Formats: sequence, structure tokens, C-alpha cells
Amino acid sequence: MTTLTATPAWKELATHHAKIKDEHLRTLFADDPGRAKCFSAEGAGLFLDYSKNRITGETIRLLLQLAEERGVTKRRDAMFAGEMINTTEHRAALHIALRAPRGIRIKVKGADVVAGVHQVLDAMASFSTRLRSGTFTGHTGKRIRNVVNIGIGGSYLGPEMAYRALRSFGDRSMTFRFVANVDGADFNEATLDLDAEETLFIICSKTFTTLETMTNAATARAWLVQKLGSEAAVAKHFAAVSTNIEGVTKFGIDRANIFGFWDWVGGRYSMDSAIGLSTMIAVGPDNFSAMLSGFHAMDEHFRTAPPARNLPLLLGLLSVWYNNFFGAQTIGIMPYAAHLARLPAYLQQLQMESNGKHVDLDGHVVNYQTGPIIWGEPGTDGQHSFYQLLHQGTKLIPCDMIGFCQPLSPFTEQHDLLMANLFAQAEALAFGRTAEELIAEGSPVFQTPFRAMEGNRPTNMILANTLDPKTLGSLVALYEHSVFTQGAIWAIDSFDQWGGELGKVMASRIIPELSHCAEPTLSHDVSTNALIIRYRQMRGR
Repeated sequence: MTTLTATPAWKELATHHAKIKDEHLRTLFADDPGRAKCFSAEGAGLFLDYSKNRITGETIRLLLQLAEERGVTKRRDAMFAGEMINTTEHRAALHIALRAPRGIRIKVKGADVVAGVHQVLDAMASFSTRLRSGTFTGHTGKRIRNVVNIGIGGSYLGPEMAYRALRSFGDRSMTFRFVANVDGADFNEATLDLDAEETLFIICSKTFTTLETMTNAATARAWLVQKLGSEAAVAKHFAAVSTNIEGVTKFGIDRANIFGFWDWVGGRYSMDSAIGLSTMIAVGPDNFSAMLSGFHAMDEHFRTAPPARNLPLLLGLLSVWYNNFFGAQTIGIMPYAAHLARLPAYLQQLQMESNGKHVDLDGHVVNYQTGPIIWGEPGTDGQHSFYQLLHQGTKLIPCDMIGFCQPLSPFTEQHDLLMANLFAQAEALAFGRTAEELIAEGSPVFQTPFRAMEGNRPTNMILANTLDPKTLGSLVALYEHSVFTQGAIWAIDSFDQWGGELGKVMASRIIPELSHCAEPTLSHDVSTNALIIRYRQMRGR
């Protein structure tokens, strides 16, 4: 493949950027009264207004040309066909099969995988229904009322984000907790007020060997056995999501409570697999199914919608535009919905683990920026925190702003206030306030340099009717495919994560050096050696 920066579209975009980079959104809107209609699209229950971006029709034409030259649709079709697009691990990246309706056939290495997906979904539904109804009971015969999900990365961020997002649809008589951090304080706080007789632990680990997860799993096992006084209790108070059946059964978990998934499911793409068991228990099988339908609706939109009306494609290309031509290094995710408080953290992993790569598919070091840094907080919290920098800081930070037209609470007037803030912030970021306007409004002259805001800060506005299970599925799939689009443009493997391995390997060397009573022979750099010695001294070793 031609180097990205040598492609015709890239060169044209560079020239085009030089021409319009200083154009203000005020001018762009004044010159085109139909801009809001022109730069908007919708699909799978989501509406995208991208008119408040520093773009023209020519920008979009060239970005779409870049997508064509980089083979984005060809790579997309290869993903949907089950081809081994995760080249470094020789795997398919087939999370779209997790939400494919029953009866659709998608093959990996010649074998249909959808039937197996629905077997697992059916088993999850049966288990969830029995647990929610009280048919499934614990070791002492008490009903399970507490569920603790133990995982890390996608096995934690997805379930926690989904639970918080859909809590309005959940069983309020049950308690759900999520443990990931290997810091024992995390587990301690999660279980401090729980009755062991009423608690189920779900261990989410594909290999059942992940150090942090298995450390917390062992702590949970010891906690339960100590509380209930019997090793036999483990079988009734643990479930597992794993492919390591031998390891799970050795742990003491009943085979009937093991739910599998496949090597073509990456952790950060797994919240709609068995990793979502805690989500299904919380909201019920029907709502989980609705979430899957939202995922699938966006999959189909991405697969079939024309490029100029394709939401994930447009969102991904706009990220490339700012990342590679304006030099923006971050993207803010601002959901104006309290229940989406964990969405920015979830999207951090999705984007940064997927596209935080410095070599292309051929192993060559790239000469352009790849994945941006993702961050954010819910509105209106962030308005009284970091929006000052967004409006008047020296950094260009494109933002995705997400809102819902129907409230989840009975406080409808407060929802109007929330949405007014959403629309106002996007308007203020785009158009700012000039010194002349401030003086005309009566602002003291000496304050104008401090109160003026240049605007020209780009935003995408994503609107949906309500934050329900189907909409959540559509929203997550929108970002999955946006990340895919960016990775295809940059010619990187968005589905491996080798960068997360080195630290784990080195930690395994340091663990015995911290805990052994005998003085270890240290062979690290002088700084790490000194830190280990200091730690041992402060621990009295």
C-alpha cells in the first residue's frame, strides 16, 4: 500500500488545509445558510450534526476520497466477512457477529459462528432469568441479590459502563459492583456491606490467567469461603466468562455457570458477548436483546449507508482531519447524561488501545500521528471544571457532545436546562464572543481581553431520542466503527494490543523482589532498584 502521506488525497488535503485552516466558523455559517442541513446525517436512531466543524464541502469530498484510496470499505467488508484482519495475531475481528440476528450466517475459517453466539446468549438468558426470579439460589438457599463483576480492561469497563448507562432499566432490588483494580481496597470497598449468602461473583477472563483478575478472584474465593465456612459454596456463588474450562472448574466453579466466547472477540469489543452477563442480569434478557439490536442496526448502517451519509465513516474521517492536519492530540467526549458518566473511560480504551500504534500493517514506523487521546466528563459537570480551557485555552480540542431528547427522570424542566446547556456550549465554542460584542453588551473595556472568546472550536453533536438499551448499542457501535475507520486510514492493526504486555511481564519479575523475606539481587535500572529497596524498607522487609 502507498504510504499515507504520499497518497493523492492526502496531498490535496494538506493543500486544502493550508487554504482554510484560518477560516472562522462564523464566516463558514454566514456564507452557507444551508450548512446545518448539508452537514448532518442520521442512522440507527442517532442524529449527527457535524456542521460546527472547520470544514467545507471540499473537505468532506477529499476525506471521502482518502477513505476510498485507503480501502476503508474494502477492509470493512473483509471484517464483516470474517477474514483475518487482525494480522499480528492471525485472527478475525468479528464483534459484529456477537449481535447478528439468529439465522444470519457469518463464517470464520469456513465455520458459521452465529449459531454458537446464540447458544451462549440462550444460556446467559436462562441463567439470568433463574437468578432474577430467585429460582437460582446460593449455598444456603438464600436468593442472590448482589452481583460482583471481576475483570479488567474490556471485561470491566464495558459491563460497568453499560450497567450505569441502563440503570433506569435495571432491577433496583439488586446490587451490582465492579472490581478491576488489583489494589485490595477496591475489592474491600465493593464487598464491605454485602451478605456473602446473597452474593454472586462473575469472573471475566478469557484465559482465566490474567494476573489482576485472578488475584481478585482468589481474594473473592477466600472471602466467600471464610464467610460461609465451606469450599462447596464456591460452586453456587461464582460464574465465569472464559474459554479455559479446565482452569475454571479447577477453581471450583460449576460447569453450568461457565459462559464462553471466542478468540475473534477482543476485550474492548466484548461488552455484548458473555462479558455482558452482569448487564443481562441487571436489565433482563429482553433489554439485553434490545441493546444487541441497536448494535446490529449501526453495523448495518456502517455496512450499507452511502459514504457521504455514513455516520461512523464521517466521525472517523473528522478525527483524522483534526488529528493529522490540525495537529490536535485529544478528543473530548461530553455526554450530557449522568448515566453515561463512564462512557469517556470506556471510549478511552476502545480508541487508545485500538489505535495507539506506531507501526503500520507492514511493520514500518509511521510518519504521522495515529490515535488521539480520549477524555471527558458528563455535562454539566465539566462546564464548571475544564470548559474554561476548551473556550479560552491555547489548545485545539475537538469535542463530541451527546444528548437525548427524552429525559429518564420525572424532572422534565431540569432536562430542558441540561439540553439548553448542551446546545449553548456547542454554540459558544463555535462562535465565541468578540470584544466588540462584549462592549456593546456593556462589559467594561478593561475586561474585554479576559472575557473575549475567539470561538472556532469544533464540535460534533450526537442526538438520540432517549438513553435506552437499543440506543446504547447504536452509540457504542458508532464509536467502534469510527475507530475502525481511523485505523484503516492509518493502515494499522486496530485489534491487537502488544503495548499492554511489557509492563505485565516486568511486573511479574518485580513481585517476588517485593515480597520475599530474603534480600533480592536486583538487576533493574538504578532508579527502579532504589524504589524497590525503599519499598521493602518501608514495609519492614
